[in-house]
Amino acid sequence: MEAYILNEDIKVMCITAESFPSGVLAAHQKLHALFPLDKQRRYFGISRPNEKREIIYKAAVEEITDGEAEKFGIETFTIRKGTFISELITDFMKDVSQIGKTFEKLLNQPNIDPNGYCLEMYINETDVRLMVGIEK
Repeated sequence: MEAYILNEDIKVMCITAESFPSGVLAAHQKLHALFPLDKQRRYFGISRPNEKREIIYKAAVEEITDGEAEKFGIETFTIRKGTFISELITDFMKDVSQIGKTFEKLLNQPNIDPNGYCLEMYINETDVRLMVGIEK
């Protein structure tokens, strides 16, 4: 585990999964149909429990021009800058279950932000950085 700092807020456009975890892949597929892989954009997964303790998952992509979300009629979210506890997973598709296991480990750290969220930042098609915000 290591600290990872996001130095600026990131405005993203989101597709909310119909369920978790079974709807996650479909949400990413819908997002990638609208925004195919592009080196100019960063891709994310954002999740947190709702008041019923159900996980709400959003597949997200960085907005690079103002008004894109409105043009496509999709939801927006702002990933807040700050310090995160993180772990890099290489070749995550070999064993997707390691994402959940790693988040469990990150969420068990004593200083996580209770109002934060789990963040997946896709580095490329095979590697992902998993992050959980920590209290200031």
